[in-house]
Amino acid sequence: MGKRVPPPEEPAEIHEVMLRDALEERYLAYALSTIMHRALPDARDGLKPVHRRILYGMRLLRLDPGGGYKKSAKIVGDVMGSFHPHGDQAIYDAMVRLAQDFSSRYPLVDGQGNFGNIDGDNPAAYRYTEARMTDVARLLLEGIDEDGVEFRPNYDGQSKEPVVLPGGFPNLLANGAQGIAVGMATSIPPHNVAELCDAALHLIDKPEAKSKSLLRWVKGPDFPTGGIVVDSKEAITEAYTTGRGSFRVRAKWEQEEGARGTWVVVITEIPWLVQKSRLVEKIAELLNEKKLPLVGDVRDESADDIRLVIEPKSRAVDPALLMESLFKLTELESRISLNLNVLVKGKIPKVIGLAECLREWLDHLRDVLIRRTNFRKAQIEHRLEILGGLLIAYLNIDKVIKIIRTEDEPKPALIKAFKLTEVQADAILNMRLRSLRKLEEMEIKTEDKDLRKELKGIEGLLGSETQQWAKVGEQVGKVREIFGPKTPLGKRRTQFADAPEHDLAAIEEAFVEREPVTVVVSEKGWVRTMKGHVEDLSGLSFKTDDKLEHAFFAESTSKLLAFATNGKFYSLDVAKLPGGRGHGEPIRMFIDMEQEAAIVSLFANKGGRKFLIASAEGQGFVVNEDDCVGTTRKGKQVLNVELPNEACAITTVAGDTVAVIGTNHKMVLFPLDQVPEMARGRGVRLQKYSSAKLSDVAVFDSKAGLSWKDSAGREQSMTMKELADWRGSRADAGRLAHGLPKSNKFNRGVE
Repeated sequence: MGKRVPPPEEPAEIHEVMLRDALEERYLAYALSTIMHRALPDARDGLKPVHRRILYGMRLLRLDPGGGYKKSAKIVGDVMGSFHPHGDQAIYDAMVRLAQDFSSRYPLVDGQGNFGNIDGDNPAAYRYTEARMTDVARLLLEGIDEDGVEFRPNYDGQSKEPVVLPGGFPNLLANGAQGIAVGMATSIPPHNVAELCDAALHLIDKPEAKSKSLLRWVKGPDFPTGGIVVDSKEAITEAYTTGRGSFRVRAKWEQEEGARGTWVVVITEIPWLVQKSRLVEKIAELLNEKKLPLVGDVRDESADDIRLVIEPKSRAVDPALLMESLFKLTELESRISLNLNVLVKGKIPKVIGLAECLREWLDHLRDVLIRRTNFRKAQIEHRLEILGGLLIAYLNIDKVIKIIRTEDEPKPALIKAFKLTEVQADAILNMRLRSLRKLEEMEIKTEDKDLRKELKGIEGLLGSETQQWAKVGEQVGKVREIFGPKTPLGKRRTQFADAPEHDLAAIEEAFVEREPVTVVVSEKGWVRTMKGHVEDLSGLSFKTDDKLEHAFFAESTSKLLAFATNGKFYSLDVAKLPGGRGHGEPIRMFIDMEQEAAIVSLFANKGGRKFLIASAEGQGFVVNEDDCVGTTRKGKQVLNVELPNEACAITTVAGDTVAVIGTNHKMVLFPLDQVPEMARGRGVRLQKYSSAKLSDVAVFDSKAGLSWKDSAGREQSMTMKELADWRGSRADAGRLAHGLPKSNKFNRGVE
């Protein structure tokens, strides 16, 4: 027969719960657990629970800096068994990150063996690597044995773990943190410790200081891999004030010259958290897809330092624009976000600014200081109690010995005879015979005196908030000294710069191969280009009733500046000008110029020069070439003129004396310093006229004399001695110019 199955027991009472309510309750519990115990760092020590447990576990294993290493497997096993009941690989991965000097700005773990590299290669298994703590980790743990922080039971209640570390190092901002929780995330880039300490010291002096004022010291992030932050100061200020923002980080590069005019771009620093091997693969992929027309090849020549070599397609390529194309398409430019979402007081998730972030750290340092001071006070009071009993024993040594020898229970007898405490009685009974010497009594009195003096100072410290903050300031100052800007680890690695702004026209220009050209301008304003620098232009043909006005050398990537009678400067790209065997096209085709205006001069923009520009009424001023460059077809107004007055002359400032000649054939010379330099305006009067107009201007060196070209194109000149009759002051009418061309033109123009 089969075995009889007993009837089922009565089921327990069942409570019906709405599925939505059950899911909300359980998911909220999971979310809170993720936020509090996994993803967000504590604002006080800047650590997540796994990192805190790793460091405390290493402390228990006595893996101090300068000591011996222990197998990573031992560390991971102890941490997992005692404090962190999660996967061993998760613990090891967290420890590896703390040891990588390209991930952590100030590594907390000193690793020995293969801990991975910037190429993205995985570290060796934990049975092959060894580790110990660094000096930074020691600072974070300093005072943990002196009741500096609160402890709580570990997961199984068998031992205790710290709720937070003493945090004598500004780890939250110094090393940063990354984490994703449920419904929130944190992203804190690393910073320079010396700068953080300077800002913290200012905050101690001025507790109400705002985040904006602290940026005087904290310039921005300081990444372990260097790089260049190219954000504006306004954007950086906004990020640190609100606790949210991002930083645009670019690779650091330099141009290396090679043989026969060749060159390459060498990248020496890449953005933080970018894997070098993946970066090289991406560039190679873009090359194969022909999306980088300026790049010829890429190769990785890195050893201990990063060295990525980018070869241009042609040596005529502009290196800045080559890099601009790489920045746009690869991770050589990265955006690193700032989201200062941390656990305030270890309990409240909150996005805070720079000032509040440092304030949390400083308040924690003060709390730790008070706890450690109270701990030391209790130690001193306990020792003073013992010393008091020992002194009584020395003063009554014979009676003490008699009681110990004769009494069955000497402890109560001693307490009753000398009114001792139990602690004092135990200390007397535990004394060694050799302690009965006279010298020991003197040492006890000295120790008692020193301890009472120390106790008085401690009580003063505990009773004075000012003294407490001064002590915290000393602690912060010591950290700054250890990791100062002159130390190898403390030296700033990330630099700041303004990103070069390239408009669409500049990007288009990047795809034009640089080659020499000759720009030809006709009298009627037609323009064209010829390949190469052509000296002999006698064979050129022009339209009927038109002829050569002038020609000059440039490059296919050059920009031209056209100065017009309306006082405006217009910018033209040489690459967009017509070439070939035709007559070219009118300049008006490339700019939006009024019908009544005409071109005074057309020349290549070289940058950095200064021009003297003048109107027909005899007014003018000196202007910087960079102030003449416009970005639109409508041009840039520089010399203010109103019809019938118009701009009529321009010359390069290359000397100390100005020569002005009018249509009345009168000329005046005066010092250049009488003419102001302006970016825009009407200018000042250069020469006085009654019915004539200004014809031309020239600036020359008084030592070399005035030179000009006659109608036949020959060079003529006169010394200052020969020009003595025309020397005067600005706005003089001048005298008739004997010996000068009847055309009243110096024919110097822009040189």
